[in-house]
Amino acid sequence: MAASRDDFIIAIRSAFLKKSTKQKFSLLTLLSISIFVIVLSSLDFRIIKYLKVGINEIVYRSSFIVSIPENLIKNAFIQTSEYTTFFNRYKKNIIELENLKSNYVSNEIIQFENKELKELINDYALSSDKILAKIIVDHDSPFLKSIIINKGSKDKIKIGTNIYDQSYLVGRVIEVNYKTSRVLLLSDLNSNVPVTIAPQNIQAIVTGSGSDYGQIKYIQSGLSDTLVDDSIVYTSGTGAIFKSGVPIGKLQSFSGGSINEYKVEFYSDFTQLKYVFAEVITKTEIIKPEEKIAENNDETNNPLNVKLKILEDELKIIEETNRKFQEENEILKNEINDLNFKVSNLNNQILSQKKTINQFDIDNQELDFLKLNLKHGHKCRRTFLNTDGFIVGTLEYKSCVLSKGANDG
Repeated sequence: MAASRDDFIIAIRSAFLKKSTKQKFSLLTLLSISIFVIVLSSLDFRIIKYLKVGINEIVYRSSFIVSIPENLIKNAFIQTSEYTTFFNRYKKNIIELENLKSNYVSNEIIQFENKELKELINDYALSSDKILAKIIVDHDSPFLKSIIINKGSKDKIKIGTNIYDQSYLVGRVIEVNYKTSRVLLLSDLNSNVPVTIAPQNIQAIVTGSGSDYGQIKYIQSGLSDTLVDDSIVYTSGTGAIFKSGVPIGKLQSFSGGSINEYKVEFYSDFTQLKYVFAEVITKTEIIKPEEKIAENNDETNNPLNVKLKILEDELKIIEETNRKFQEENEILKNEINDLNFKVSNLNNQILSQKKTINQFDIDNQELDFLKLNLKHGHKCRRTFLNTDGFIVGTLEYKSCVLSKGANDG
């Protein structure tokens, strides 16, 4: 109320002061009017209340109307700022997308050129296919680091086949049977892998230590000082034993005296391997255009070769389908074993809950007996005066208490 009254007085005074020399009322008149309004407002007349409400409503509506342009300008500024931010992000995303597309195309071109160069150097092309293998035996000893997988010669596994954990190299096959193979891990003392250390591009050989790390050996003198921690170690392909560019691990320094010494921390934990991938490499001779024409002529002239080729293709499809079925069967077996384990746990929980319920029932029966014993125990207890009662603790006594003192004997 006081605030609205002050606003009213200030408004009238400012209206009078704007006329300067034409002012018809003196300051005394204005003061008198102010005192008169204050007195009227304190008398709590209805007309004064309506007048206050009307003035407040006019002031509120006027301030609302006056603030509309300001709010519109403020909202427009906020929307413009948000749109500008959104547009800048959009342009940045477009640039990043274009860079990614160009990098992808460049990688595709490099891979295609690499394949063509390999075909020009050799008279044959190599194609690889990774098959899933399960580890059935794990030989872990201080001197031997090897595993046995459930794939053998029937799956085209050969001595020297590379074994991977996802995309990381873990070892190579050293012994092959019809259905199983032995894999020598990179951590074995007899393991030697030619590698390249990036980004220094240093050639070296990683040997197994018999533990969970590898050792850098046969490195050119003076180059070991340029090595740093977390350098990437991958196969160099020297000697055509391992395919080039396969990651193995990263360098980690350790205190070895006055000079810096490094070990290779493998990406894969060999003690936790359950499934691995065996890379089956197929060598296909590159047929020259003249040979292709001659072969096509032979196939055209000899229908028997065409039939044999069709049968061979069908056999490959059947073998591939069987392989996929076997992998799915292995996955289903594992899921069934997990479900059986869960069912066994649930059965054990049910038995435990039944025992708890039975014990709870027994406790309730005992509690009921104790309550009845307090009320009717004197009727069933044998005393000098009650010769028809029973000895406390006997079955007859308990039966008498449960029947609320009714002695059938």
